[in-house]
Amino acid sequence: MEMIEVFLVDKEPLWREGFRASLPEGAGIKLIGEADGTEEDLVSVIEAYSPDVVLVDIDLPSLRGLHLVRHLGQRLPEVSVIVLTSYEEDNQLFQTVKAGAQAYVTKNIPSQSLVGVIKTVRRGEYPINETLLTKPDLASRILSQFQSLVLAGQDMQVLVAPLSPREIEILNLVANGCANKQIAHSLKISEQTVKNHMTSILRKLAANDRTHAVVLALRHGLISV
Repeated sequence: MEMIEVFLVDKEPLWREGFRASLPEGAGIKLIGEADGTEEDLVSVIEAYSPDVVLVDIDLPSLRGLHLVRHLGQRLPEVSVIVLTSYEEDNQLFQTVKAGAQAYVTKNIPSQSLVGVIKTVRRGEYPINETLLTKPDLASRILSQFQSLVLAGQDMQVLVAPLSPREIEILNLVANGCANKQIAHSLKISEQTVKNHMTSILRKLAANDRTHAVVLALRHGLISV
């Protein structure tokens, strides 16, 4: 069984302690590091541990939660990010989607369910999309903003390097809603190879996350949906 290495960022010592204590034996998940969010360069701290998944408290000191999520997407695009919240709120979810997180869960989630979410994002899937399906008005708001970015060219960045044919193929599948596991199966390559290509794509496009990469590629006519 693959051991999934997790880094936890949460301002509450009691919650961090509870997470450590609640990890089931044999779940295939190992907590390799933690922080309370006050560190000077938190991304560098996390990078030194090379985790597979990072859990981020959205209510970090000085509103650093979503800021951290965005920077993780820029500097460590191969790392999956789950946002933790004390309570669900539509605008908070909207900002979380924009920041590029793969999942958004409340802190009262049962430990077995959280283990399931961790394994899901490690497979390259985005359970945050399932959360959006229960909120059609919010999903419409996100789609509208996505379309306006494509049509108006807002916040678009100049491409720094051309994509290879394989990278374009992968990004087309991403744009059509495929997770890494589905892409790997479709192209008959390993999931790790897909992740390596995605890291290259994000770097070449100077994209914050997968969605941003799709927006940029659409804008420049590299892919179509």
